[in-house]
Amino acid sequence: MKLFSFYNVRKPRRFEHKPIYWDPRKEALEERIRKVKREMGVQEETPEDYKPSIKGTFIEGTTHLKKSRVKGDDIHNRTYRNMRLLLLLAVLAVVFWYLFMRQ
Repeated sequence: MKLFSFYNVRKPRRFEHKPIYWDPRKEALEERIRKVKREMGVQEETPEDYKPSIKGTFIEGTTHLKKSRVKGDDIHNRTYRNMRLLLLLAVLAVVFWYLFMRQ
């Protein structure tokens, strides 16, 4: 009987759906037909119609994410700033230890 181990923990398998055939022109045509029918009032709106309007609304709803997007910050800039802050804190900790704890 094997006990639980933190090493060699198996990762779950991912679901991978590979479509057999996909026609982008047909999909674009169907989307245009749905939009026209919705504008004419023939077809009611479905949840799929709301997806394009929902995309990006979380960032627009928060002030700090909107400011970072306007400034042009990306993940690399934030990582660089965080590493710089950690380095500064480490240097300050060493100086504090040298001045006050080493007496």
